[in-house]
Amino acid sequence: MKIKDSTGVKTFQIFNYILLTLLCVVTLYPIIHVVMASFSNGDALMAHTGVLLKPAGFSTAAFEMILKDGRLFQCYGNTIYICCVSIVINMVLTSVAAYATTRKELIGRSVIMKLILFTMYFGGGLIPTYMVIKDLGLLDSHMALILPGAIGTYNMIVLRTAFISIPESLYEAARIDGAGHLKIMFRIMLPLAKATLAVIALYYLVGHWNAWFNASIYLSTPSKYPLQLYLRNTLIENDTNMAGEMMLDVDKKAISETLKYAIIVVSTVPVLCVYPFLQKYFAKGVMVGAVKG
Repeated sequence: MKIKDSTGVKTFQIFNYILLTLLCVVTLYPIIHVVMASFSNGDALMAHTGVLLKPAGFSTAAFEMILKDGRLFQCYGNTIYICCVSIVINMVLTSVAAYATTRKELIGRSVIMKLILFTMYFGGGLIPTYMVIKDLGLLDSHMALILPGAIGTYNMIVLRTAFISIPESLYEAARIDGAGHLKIMFRIMLPLAKATLAVIALYYLVGHWNAWFNASIYLSTPSKYPLQLYLRNTLIENDTNMAGEMMLDVDKKAISETLKYAIIVVSTVPVLCVYPFLQKYFAKGVMVGAVKG
């Protein structure tokens, strides 16, 4: 027999539905606004007030201008290159460091962990970091954006926690069978911690994709700029040079408004495409660090 829900349970469910609906509206409206604004006419968008749920005078002029501009795709390529190389380095070094610090036979393990934790709260500062990058000859190089963040301390600790949660008996059995540390890590530890690995990879991806500050400091050649620095120059500095010669009869301020929104849409599409494939691992991977940390 089906048990009927009590009045309290029904009230709680109704409250949950209302609250979640409001949260969805608050979360989705900014996205809808940006997408609708990107397909709007510049003058109509400038004159529009209030909620924007449909394009204000449908126009694809902003996207046409983006497709004609080679700088955006060049910056896109730079960002993709930086993300791909960085994630490979990040995941390899983070995995090795997390595995090594879980081994009891590692001499000075507690001291090493304290030094690693120290880096979470204290840094050398911008000027010393810049001097190190300069002395290493990495200025105006993509390596200046990749190597300094090769390992994220927080991510390493989360992955280490996932490794600790794996039964020690599996490690001991593998050692008895003659497996070395690399084989144990790649054949046992990493497959069993794939949910956490997926979450950490997503963290690294979003971090590298959104990074622009270091690029603004270390890069001086515009052709090496990542996408977010190009986006920053367009949004913050109101750079409308792309529209200057091609849209002489259109008010630059109006076209720059739709151009900003169009660039935001174009720059966020890749992350939105990747996230659904990793979302199923997200809750499980984060929960491991939350429970065991």
